[in-house]
Amino acid sequence: MSKKVAVVTGANKGIGLAIVRGLCKAGYSGDVLLTARNEKLGLEAVELLKREGYKNVVFHQLDICDQTSSLALKTFLEKTYGGLDVLVNNAGIAFKVNAPEPFGEQAEVTMRTNFWGTLWVCHALFPLLRPNARVVNVSSFVSKRSLNECSPELQAKLRSTEISEEELCLLMGEFVVAAQNGDHKTQGWPGTAYGSSKIGVTVLSRIQARVLNETRPSDGILLNACCPGWVRTDMAGPNAPKSPEEGAETPVYLALLPEGAKEPHGQLVWDKTVQEW
Repeated sequence: MSKKVAVVTGANKGIGLAIVRGLCKAGYSGDVLLTARNEKLGLEAVELLKREGYKNVVFHQLDICDQTSSLALKTFLEKTYGGLDVLVNNAGIAFKVNAPEPFGEQAEVTMRTNFWGTLWVCHALFPLLRPNARVVNVSSFVSKRSLNECSPELQAKLRSTEISEEELCLLMGEFVVAAQNGDHKTQGWPGTAYGSSKIGVTVLSRIQARVLNETRPSDGILLNACCPGWVRTDMAGPNAPKSPEEGAETPVYLALLPEGAKEPHGQLVWDKTVQEW
């Protein structure tokens, strides 16, 4: 029997670190891979958790924007564990409200990390998912708010239960081009790069769950998107109401859904409650 393993991306600080801690605290029976782009910061985070008494935390470098990095992680997991039991796609970025970069640049960089990076990790690691695996894509309540700001035509496409991954990828690309041309609003998109990228993450999760139902119907895999809430992190700032530990509660809950559970699956979950999309 291979040892169980959970992977958390973007986990050297903030919500990601709190998710790793939360999995350990809940008594996760395998190793928890804390991944981060910066090796020094990642190793420091692992040392912190080991000092707190969590001995089953392992560091592995992962830059989600670099597809070779995701494939290197896949190789490591295959060789060391023979599969994957929990994947929490937490890594993401947001520009500050007063960021000096042009909106088109913000849109490209934000989409590359939050949407494409998450997609590339999934493409690399999904073949390793064992029966009863759990996948959690960290999205945001901003995705729901931003969806409501889209044109009725775009809303219909993004709420469709038939939309394919290819169609979603085309839409995300269209948003970036429109943002670079300065006409994203006239094309029916909201004025937020972060929100648009997280629309992508939520819709991607709905598609992935549907595909898993079709391709691995008897394997008991559950996949959901979640919103941690507004959390005090470097990204959201010091005035947010939730601590990182509180923000980690829903991702950890979804990552540890018991074997045999049938739901939630393919949902956006906030405070452990399924949200209407």
